[in-house]
Amino acid sequence: MENAENPAPLDPFTASQTSKAWPFEEARKLVKRFPGGKRDAAGDLVPVLFETGYGPSGLPHIGTFQEVLRTTLVRRAYETLTGGHPTRLIAFSDDMDGLRKVPDNVPNKQVLAEKLGHPLTRIPDPFEKFESFAHHNNAMLCDFLDRFGFEYEFVSASDRYNSGQFDDALRNVLRNFGAIMDIMLPTLREERRRTYSPVLPISEKTGEVLQVPLEVVDAEAGLVRFEDQGEVVVQSILGGKSKLQWKVDWGMRWTALGVDYEMCGKDLTDSHLYSGRIAQVLGGRRPEGLIYELFLDENGEKISKSKGNGLTIEQWLEYGSEESLGFYLFREPKSAKSLHAGIIPRAVDEYWQFREKLPSQPIEQQLGNPVWHLLRANGYHGGANDSGADTLPVTYGLLLNLVGVLGAQATRAQVWSYLANYVENADPAAHPALDTLVTSALAYNRDFVAPTLKRRKPEANEARALAALDEELAATSDDATAELLQNLVYEIGKDPHYGFESLRDWFKALYETLLGSAQGPRMGSFIALYGIEGTRRLIAEALEGMELPAA
Repeated sequence: MENAENPAPLDPFTASQTSKAWPFEEARKLVKRFPGGKRDAAGDLVPVLFETGYGPSGLPHIGTFQEVLRTTLVRRAYETLTGGHPTRLIAFSDDMDGLRKVPDNVPNKQVLAEKLGHPLTRIPDPFEKFESFAHHNNAMLCDFLDRFGFEYEFVSASDRYNSGQFDDALRNVLRNFGAIMDIMLPTLREERRRTYSPVLPISEKTGEVLQVPLEVVDAEAGLVRFEDQGEVVVQSILGGKSKLQWKVDWGMRWTALGVDYEMCGKDLTDSHLYSGRIAQVLGGRRPEGLIYELFLDENGEKISKSKGNGLTIEQWLEYGSEESLGFYLFREPKSAKSLHAGIIPRAVDEYWQFREKLPSQPIEQQLGNPVWHLLRANGYHGGANDSGADTLPVTYGLLLNLVGVLGAQATRAQVWSYLANYVENADPAAHPALDTLVTSALAYNRDFVAPTLKRRKPEANEARALAALDEELAATSDDATAELLQNLVYEIGKDPHYGFESLRDWFKALYETLLGSAQGPRMGSFIALYGIEGTRRLIAEALEGMELPAA
């Protein structure tokens, strides 16, 4: 019964009003922007427009995923915060850009080399599958986003330019040509200033996107004058005969489409600032947005596609899970993140720790739980990698320890045979999320763990302790619980007879002599999983050839 001591539980709408989770903090910027909701001239609610941008000179990657995911998280937070106000998300492809260099990871490079400088949608597809190189990469983007269940609308820059849908916006740029130049010229080096123009005409002679100075002839007609291969020409910039410089294009797009929210990486901070000023000159308004930190490799260096020092989304999904990637990207977007294989196991286990907590948390705590937001991201979960369960019977870390002991040639069937020692109803069909991680653990062990494992011989006091552990295990029932086994291990480590200064030294000895690693799991859980007989074999291998000193 509701009373002063036991108030009625909050609903998500009410709890979201005070939530400090970053998606809600971002969404409040939009509530402040549109106090009564975004409305048209008639006063009717219209969708708040979210946008993410994509450069189709390359294939989608983790950066693409994180931007669409994080934007979707803010979108859903806004809907919760406003009680269901409408929203839209545009995935915008900058496919009118001229090709600057030939990517390393494509076939038929000569096809692209012959079209350097041409718009990406006017270059043959080196994969010979689509109308153009951009059409190929755009299809990969849509397949990529569909794979993860994102709700979005795809928009092509080329379609907008070529169809004339951007023509009014281009006329607006010409009308405000001088004001835009005043914004941009102070940001450029002297040499660049001499050739800079906000508008990049497309040569009718070569088909290339030209970086040439020009002058406005007739803004309303869209006519400009410039030099093309030594000849002064007057040409329209409308109907796909031009594109805009990056910062100008961004500001124009925000204004023409009415974008209300777009986030970007820290490396685009200046672009975001100047594009916002250009949008204002064009009669628009810079959207709200989050400027997030960039990814770093394991050496703390910025991730670079050309260096190849990052981690691809395919690699993450080979060694971890989709949910764990979303969890990792959710947390602390304003802090730089390491992106290498070593972070995956912890991300997997932390995701499941937070997921297990979720059902028992009051709603105000749920709204601070990353898993609540990930489950709210439309369609993000519910795929093949998500069993719908809220717990994982074995941690990924423990699974990796098991696979590490089994060796690089371990099979899925072997792993499941050991899981039967620990997991009720140990059938892959009954535990699909765990089965996915079994496959991931086998791959992770093969590529990262097995090559580094090296068991050392125990010291004299460690050997005596291992022999004592073996004796205790011999007298222990095969169905002993992990807790009982953990206490048994504890008691040996605490016995001053074996000379360990701390329990940490004892566990370190167990990891290094039995598992071949400096770190490891709770030994009680490992013994329960690997089995008493299997653990005794490990001890026998560690003690083989050693003459145990007298007690």
